[in-house]
Amino acid sequence: MSKKVLIIEDNNDIRENVVEILELAGYTVFEADNGKTGVDLALKNLPDIILCDIMMPELDGYGVLYMLNKNLATAATPFIFLTAKAERLDLRKGMEMGADDYLTKPFDDMDLLNAIESRLKKKELQQNFYSKSLDRLNNLIAKNDGFNELKKIISERKARQFKKNQVIYYDGDKGNGLYLVVSGKVKTIKLAEDGRELMTGIFNDDDYLGVNALLSNEPYSDTATALEDSTLCLIPKDQLEQLLNLYPEVAREFIKILANNIREKEDQLLQLAYHSVRKRMAEAMMRLYKQQPAGAEGFKITREDLAAMAGMATETVSRTLSDFKDEGLIDKKGSLITVINPEKLAKMKN
Repeated sequence: MSKKVLIIEDNNDIRENVVEILELAGYTVFEADNGKTGVDLALKNLPDIILCDIMMPELDGYGVLYMLNKNLATAATPFIFLTAKAERLDLRKGMEMGADDYLTKPFDDMDLLNAIESRLKKKELQQNFYSKSLDRLNNLIAKNDGFNELKKIISERKARQFKKNQVIYYDGDKGNGLYLVVSGKVKTIKLAEDGRELMTGIFNDDDYLGVNALLSNEPYSDTATALEDSTLCLIPKDQLEQLLNLYPEVAREFIKILANNIREKEDQLLQLAYHSVRKRMAEAMMRLYKQQPAGAEGFKITREDLAAMAGMATETVSRTLSDFKDEGLIDKKGSLITVINPEKLAKMKN
C-alpha cells in the first residue's frame, strides 16, 4: 500500500510540481491551497507525512501545525515545512512547535524525495523501538487481564515526538489523558509568585505523567517539558477511566504511583525547609545519579534546572558544584556531571 502525502501550498506552480513528482514516485498525494483546507484534508485522510508552506492565506503553517498537534489522530504525523530563504529565521519557531524538518525553496526533485523518505524511515524506526519498549512493561506489571488490556490500549496509540525544551502540557491545562514516557527525559515544574521555577519531578523511560490529574479529575497541576528529545504516548482519559472501572488492579497500581509521587514531593518540601544548601544539592545529585542509565558516564543537566530542582539560585548552584568538584565528590565537564563518591554524597549532613 502506497504511503499518503499531504501537500499544503498556496503557490499553484510549486504545489502542482510537487504533486507530479510524488505521484511519479508512487505516493498517494492529497493537495490543499490553504491552511484551513489542509487541516480538513489531514483529519479526513490521515496522511503518513505532511508538507506545508509557512506563509499562506486562511491559516498559516504555524496554525496548521498547532491544529494538527492538538488532534490525537495527527499529533504524531511527520511534518515538513516548505520555506522561502527569507523566512529561514522564522523556522526556529516552527521547530520548537514540533516540526520535524524543513525544505528551502526552490528545492530539486531529489531534495524533496530524500526528505520524505528520510522522515518516513525515521518514523518506522521509532515505531519499531516504541513497540519494543512496550515489552518492558512486563518487568513493571503483573501478567493479568487488566494489565494486558492496558498494554493493548498503549500499543494502539501513536507515539509523539517532543523536541528538547518543547512543552508537553501547561499548568492548568485540562487533563486529557495519561502520558507514558517511551524514551527520553521529561521535567515537571511549578512557577513561584516571584517567577522562580521549582522542579517537581524528572521522568524517564516507562514513567507515567499526569497520574494525579487523571485520578483527581482536575487540570494538570504543573508544566511538563522535554529535557531532551523524547517520545511519549498519550493514553486518552475516557479509555483509561473504562479500564480503571473494569480492572481494580490497574487502579491500585496507579494509586501506588500517585502515593509515591506525593511522598517524593513531601520529602522535597522537607528538604527545602530544613536542609542546608550543600545537603539539598547532594540529594539532587543522588536523585539524578540513581536515574541515569546503567553504564552511563554521568548525566547532563543545566544550572537552571539544577537550581529549580534543589530550590536555590543559579549562582549558589555554581559555587556548590565547584566545592563538590574540589572535594572529589563529582567531576564536571560542561553540563555533564559524573558522581565519583555517591556514598559520601548520600551521607552528607551539612
